[in-house]
Amino acid sequence: MSSPSNSHFQPAGLATLIGSLPVDTYDKALEWITTYTPQIPLWPQLPSNPLEGMMNQFVEGLPGIIESGGSTIFNLETDTFEAEQLSFWEEYLITAEDPSSTLTSRFAVSNQRANGIYQLKKLLQENSSTPSAVKGQITGPFTLLTGITDHNKRLGYYEPTFREMAVKALAMKGAWQVEFFKELNLPIIIFIDEPALAGLGSSAFISIDKDDIAQDLSEVVDAIKSSGGLAGIHVCANTDWTFLLSLELDVLSFDAHGFFDKLITCKKLVHAFLERGGIIAWGIVPTANAEVINKESVESLVALWEHQAEQLVGGKWTMRTILTQTLITPSCGTGAITQDAALKVLELTHGVSETLRSKYL
Repeated sequence: MSSPSNSHFQPAGLATLIGSLPVDTYDKALEWITTYTPQIPLWPQLPSNPLEGMMNQFVEGLPGIIESGGSTIFNLETDTFEAEQLSFWEEYLITAEDPSSTLTSRFAVSNQRANGIYQLKKLLQENSSTPSAVKGQITGPFTLLTGITDHNKRLGYYEPTFREMAVKALAMKGAWQVEFFKELNLPIIIFIDEPALAGLGSSAFISIDKDDIAQDLSEVVDAIKSSGGLAGIHVCANTDWTFLLSLELDVLSFDAHGFFDKLITCKKLVHAFLERGGIIAWGIVPTANAEVINKESVESLVALWEHQAEQLVGGKWTMRTILTQTLITPSCGTGAITQDAALKVLELTHGVSETLRSKYL
């Protein structure tokens, strides 16, 4: 395998996935992944494992976390919290200075919570083929902190001590993924999954300052990029695209099947994002339910992508140059739909990518 060149990675319309798959074994998940997205495989998240839920998978090593009876809360009033907090900060300072030390730190994600990442790395090390890149993912700070509460139902976002530690823990866990994959000598892409950003600006989060969200997200993005990875954000619904495009992202992942009409209102910002080398992960394949999925074909989705991409054409931006900075993906993970529907999503994702690459590149 060649040396990594993350800064010069060209997605060129290749296909990748978002994360979750509705299967019970990692062998089956990896079989699907390597069959349909061999050029940019990702490590699978299996919702069948309760420890791989969005609020559970990345809380290991975070002081104050209590997991009991299937629920996860935080509690900063335990007898051991002060000592746990001190130990956390000591370890954070070491890993922030030297990201490679995350490999043996509390910020490593265990086999119990992310066996897929270990299985993928082993598979790629044993495989003679060379992918173009490898992809990982992590729960975003806004989603985690608005999805986890204390025993009084207070959101973690509103507890400054917990929020600061959670953001830094996620940043280091993002860096850990990059360090973990470095032996593969491939470009490494890490998506920060932020479904809760769909609520940005709603009455539920009216008191939250976007600058604070930007600061938290930027800390995770910076940690991934400082370790040598490419940092993306995935939002599977509508959000404030102007806000996201203002961040120093390498990849913007969105539900193009459902919300391209919202993103295109920021056309100048999208062009500016592309101008600085940004990559659009075009979630053109729907994942909502079997009925929506079965209405589509490779041909209909290629036509949809072309209709959307044409709205960005102008100046240096042709269909070819846009596709050069495009990843083809499902609109979201497939963990909540049936295996038959998920398999159709993967087939469509592969087919759309192959067709577009053959036509324009």
